Amino acid sequence: MATTERIERQRTRSSIDAGEIERGAGVTLWRQIEQAIEADIVAGRAAAGSRLPTEAELAASFRVNRHTVRRAMEELERRGLVRVEQGRGSFVAEDVVDYRVGPRTRFSEVIARGNRHPSGQVLRIAEVPAFDAAASGLRIRKGRPLWLIERLGLADGRPVAFGMHHFPQARFPTLPEAVAAQGGSLTRALAACGLGEYTRLSTRVTARLPTPQEADHLRQARNRPVIVAENVNVDPDGVPVEYGIGLYPSGRVQLVFEF
Repeated sequence: MATTERIERQRTRSSIDAGEIERGAGVTLWRQIEQAIEADIVAGRAAAGSRLPTEAELAASFRVNRHTVRRAMEELERRGLVRVEQGRGSFVAEDVVDYRVGPRTRFSEVIARGNRHPSGQVLRIAEVPAFDAAASGLRIRKGRPLWLIERLGLADGRPVAFGMHHFPQARFPTLPEAVAAQGGSLTRALAACGLGEYTRLSTRVTARLPTPQEADHLRQARNRPVIVAENVNVDPDGVPVEYGIGLYPSGRVQLVFEF
């Protein structure tokens, strides 16, 4: 464990005092634990982004069972004070990222505008047949070959978007090679394939629970909803060039539509 991370955890542990729990006080134990952790967050003793003690550590500190601690953490997460990353633990929530959606939406530009460092990782490139929604959005026949590019977008090292981008293979036959040559940048890869500019035609927003794989990619709890943005991008002539599905962790991102 890195030195700074160890210091953060020690600082957080020392600020959570088991003496704040009063049995028989008329307030449930889990609610008192929730209030104690919230007080540390509000006072700045548990800094934004810092890792909180594990359930076992909190249970030992407050002298309660882990189920009681888990109930308190679930409530803190529901209120947006704490975020849970699968396999990594619980963290004090940072400021919510404003993801601005407009006619020209580019991930790196959007994140940089919020004074955050953008980065990304291509997780998978595959050939898939056009399914109903993709075929309709791209105005092609169902079953026509598409390139599927799954990409994870990060802001200051935190996952804030998981994108599933679909492109007509006939229009971009060398797109996988271009993505590799351009270091995973879809904008530069499309430019290398002859598409210098494209704009957003439509965006449809819904919400649902993530699949286990999606939750792992976004490092969030599986019982917390994700924002789903289904979009179609077109070239300067209005011809659809991309059907995309973007997933955003609801505790870390809010979509802001600009017209």
